[in-house]
Amino acid sequence: MSKKLSEMSLKELFHLFPISLVDHKNEWKEQFNEEKIFVENALSPLFNVKISHIGSTAIDGICAKNIVDMLVEVPKDCDLKSACDTLVRSGYICMSVSPARISLNKGYTPDGFADKVFHLHLRYEGDNDEIYFARYLNEHPSDALKYQQLKLSLARRFKYDRDAYTQAKTDFVKDITAKALALYK
Repeated sequence: MSKKLSEMSLKELFHLFPISLVDHKNEWKEQFNEEKIFVENALSPLFNVKISHIGSTAIDGICAKNIVDMLVEVPKDCDLKSACDTLVRSGYICMSVSPARISLNKGYTPDGFADKVFHLHLRYEGDNDEIYFARYLNEHPSDALKYQQLKLSLARRFKYDRDAYTQAKTDFVKDITAKALALYK
């Protein structure tokens, strides 16, 4: 019998869920749309929500981890914890909690990734810079290709260290986000 995810060390989790990039898949948009309906149905009795497709799977033509990132914005007067609890009852795993942000995952199993994997970023409305990042890269394909090249080099270097992989992308992401916010916000 496999260990439960909650019983695994970070090293074990990083090896079970390595950084692995795949070519762009059109089905990511379909997966997002299906999961968006699922999340809306779960949360709509509680709150009005805005759900956006973010992350590399939302950027046309570039490779990405086979994980669909979703940003769920809720009204500023709502209780994030109750939204989180509802999503956990609906099959998500709560990964991290701060006063204004909660991260949840779906599709992680003790045997590795499921066929469909989601990272859900639960935030208050307006905390949404990732939307502008994806929009900018979709409208600036040469920068999107630079991002892809960076990701490919980092994926080889940090295959079993998700935190280091993410940290190594930070400067690029901040630079593009600043450009995007100047253009769109």
